[in-house]
Amino acid sequence: MASEPQGGLTEYIQHHLTHLTPHASNGGFWAVHIDSITVSLVLGVLFCLLFWLKARKATAGVPGKGQAFVEIVLEFVDGQVKDVFHGDRRFLGPLALTVFVWVFLMNAMDLLPVDLIPWITEMFGVGHFRAVPTADTSMTFAMSITVFVLIIFYSFKAKGFSGYMSEMFTAPFGKHPLLWLPNFALNLVELLSKPVSLAMRLFGNMYAGELVFMLIAGLFSAGAGLAGWALYGAGIIGYTVWGLFHILIIGIQAFIFMVLTIVYISMAHDHH
Repeated sequence: MASEPQGGLTEYIQHHLTHLTPHASNGGFWAVHIDSITVSLVLGVLFCLLFWLKARKATAGVPGKGQAFVEIVLEFVDGQVKDVFHGDRRFLGPLALTVFVWVFLMNAMDLLPVDLIPWITEMFGVGHFRAVPTADTSMTFAMSITVFVLIIFYSFKAKGFSGYMSEMFTAPFGKHPLLWLPNFALNLVELLSKPVSLAMRLFGNMYAGELVFMLIAGLFSAGAGLAGWALYGAGIIGYTVWGLFHILIIGIQAFIFMVLTIVYISMAHDHH
């Protein structure tokens, strides 16, 4: 493979798990992952552009294939929002649509051949480039923290400062002063677990899928190097089977992230 380092499968995987960062970065916690940011922004722009063009050309008559597809996605997402949230959907509906389609597109980058994007970027002198933003904890936590901020915002908006603080200290065990700290501790753990669970669920599934594709790609390399046609054939079969199964994972993870976003914001409107 074009971008495979000479050193075996371990070095091959480590090479493909390395992010593109600024030269001044040491790759630590505060490193900026240029590849994840670039891919996510490009996919976000493409999503907005596609839906904007279809909305601009929408007709009241028989829709074309593109318009029909967009309408199916819109109706599907709006149906999920209606089932969970019974307030004003003018903000939550577009948010849910954005989350679902954007996460789906970022997940779908995992279906591209492992070496394709790194091979293209190598032509421009870029040695490391990871093409799956949702296999990067920086991206998944950025999205989940954004949802977390919206949860806090809607909690204060729906209940007011005094109402929300009262709920934090008096639910679920009661209003007795001795129960204030246990109530607050439990509510704080519940609140902080939401962004963590959102981010780690998406990251874990996509990172595992990315690793499996890399291992299968290693079979291709081993088969080519040893002239082992049986091993090479096994790599092709494995890549195809896992790719078909991974399509299901990609859709499910995007759906789960969207639904939990709707549920968490809906819960922020509810009173105990």
